Amino acid sequence: MPCKDQWQFIATGVEHAAASRLTSGMTTALILGAAVWANGPSPTLRRRTLHAATLYHAGKVTHLIPCGGMGQHPPTEAAAMTALLIGAGIPADAITPEDTSTTTMENIRNALPLLQTRDVVIVTDGYHGPRARMTARAFGLDVRVSAPPLKGSRPMAQIKGALREIPALILYRLRLTALTRKPR
Repeated sequence: MPCKDQWQFIATGVEHAAASRLTSGMTTALILGAAVWANGPSPTLRRRTLHAATLYHAGKVTHLIPCGGMGQHPPTEAAAMTALLIGAGIPADAITPEDTSTTTMENIRNALPLLQTRDVVIVTDGYHGPRARMTARAFGLDVRVSAPPLKGSRPMAQIKGALREIPALILYRLRLTALTRKPR
């Protein structure tokens, strides 16, 4: 299992690879959801959202789609992210919330009708990036992943998330294969 410094290296590498491949045309960031807690956005939701705002301000994306429906606590993940984005100086017309999804697959599938381009940067944590990338590519998107730095995040939460990704990646591969299999 990679240590915290290795995860930072992986996340930074993913971010730099995405930044180096961005074109000058319209690029949309899909910000994948995370929990809204009773007292507001979870640290994961806040970290992903503010990372997307940084990408926007740096000119690396031109449009943002915060994804996520209602969890245990209101508001929807997309509404919480929209408020954070506006608070970070993103103009409201650069944000199109997708507020009905509850899974990674739904995040991406439900965002498809909102896209004006197939050139997409997915903003999520580094350990979640491979599954998100695989899912987006299955839906025909030209995708890169940009992960926020893990500075300030709880190491045990990151380890738990990374371990959860192992069976989730296998399950998603099976689901996506079934979705994309052509009937005979």
